[in-house]
Amino acid sequence: MSIDVVNITQKFSLISDQWDPKIIAQLNDYQVKIAKIQGEFIWHSHSETDEIFLVVDGKMTIHLREGDIYLESGEMCVIPRGVEHKPAAEEECQILIVEPAGTRNTGDTGGERTIEDTAWI
Repeated sequence: MSIDVVNITQKFSLISDQWDPKIIAQLNDYQVKIAKIQGEFIWHSHSETDEIFLVVDGKMTIHLREGDIYLESGEMCVIPRGVEHKPAAEEECQILIVEPAGTRNTGDTGGERTIEDTAWI
């Protein structure tokens, strides 16, 4: 049996594109993804699953219809299934996301920013 150690800092160094999540690990049916973000994403929701956002470095805002959530390095939150949200970051921010394998980054909204086949790094 082989148990891999994942160096998150090293994995982030392999990412150049923003809003393009990469898979760094899988446990059961869940994938651990990282992404660099800056600017605003799109409004979307995930009708089938909750979504965890953990800020590894930087600051981000998660816009909700009811108000905004502000996260800094070392902070996380869970967006419940079905809750419409729009992630954003004024400056580049590094995030870690945990969600079921196959979850689309644009959720039920789809569109041109959808990553159909998330790559492993």
